[in-house]
Amino acid sequence: MKPLFMWAGGKKKMLKHYLPYMPQTVDTYCEPFFGGGAMFIHVMDKYKPTTTYINDINEDIVRIYRMIKEHHDEFLSIMTKYESDYLPRSKPDRKTFYFDLRHQHAYDYKEWNEVKEAATLYFLMKTGFNGIYQLNKNTNGRYGTPSGLLNQKDKVFDRGVLEWWEEALQNATITSCDWSESVQGVDGFFFFDPPYRDSFADYGNGFTDEDLLKLIDFSKDRKDVFLANRADDDWFEKRTSGMSYQYFPVTYTAGRKKITEDGFEAKPSREILLYNISDKSDLTSFENNA
Repeated sequence: MKPLFMWAGGKKKMLKHYLPYMPQTVDTYCEPFFGGGAMFIHVMDKYKPTTTYINDINEDIVRIYRMIKEHHDEFLSIMTKYESDYLPRSKPDRKTFYFDLRHQHAYDYKEWNEVKEAATLYFLMKTGFNGIYQLNKNTNGRYGTPSGLLNQKDKVFDRGVLEWWEEALQNATITSCDWSESVQGVDGFFFFDPPYRDSFADYGNGFTDEDLLKLIDFSKDRKDVFLANRADDDWFEKRTSGMSYQYFPVTYTAGRKKITEDGFEAKPSREILLYNISDKSDLTSFENNA
């Protein structure tokens, strides 16, 4: 299975690095910076936890998940109508369709119900540029990402993916609040993927070094926790006493610069995974090998 949408900073490509450090069992799962939910997919498929908590400070993103969970059929109907209006069009007409719909989402949404608002944003994200989530002044402080390549052939979204998410979310507690509120009273496996330090992606909220330190302090006391972030220097190493850590190479493509007609300039970097795992008897050989 795959996420509902592209998400800059999503962890789908990082999962292969995380697998040696995962806990042996997960009964309760909590992800307070949910985004595209790549780790959630892995946890649901492998561990099948009985209880899940997902949260994101971005209310518009959270609304997509809530509406798929609670109003799947209506959500699907709206998406199907957008798709059928969009696919027969030429690329210039698709671009016009995209920007007209983006304008409506920015200024007319108060006249819509929550399902239409969520489905419209989902359609825009499926046809927008490169998984970037951008808020603009000229879109009323709402979703303002430019259109993508607009080269879809026979579909805009995957109905099977939508169905998987509807089922997977049925037992999930879904919230949109500060991470510190979402973890209250929760005990289980925590996966924290907060905004990157000095992030180039605009998620509509700030996350300072002070915020990161509070999150690290909370994580130090958990039995089972992952905390991931970009680490181009040793900032985290100096502040992670009591936690194990690993570095992994990564190449970022969000915000990439075009250098030829066929290629793009990639941005090599590295990410850090801070972790505490209670059932890690088979993981000792992996620890702290940068």
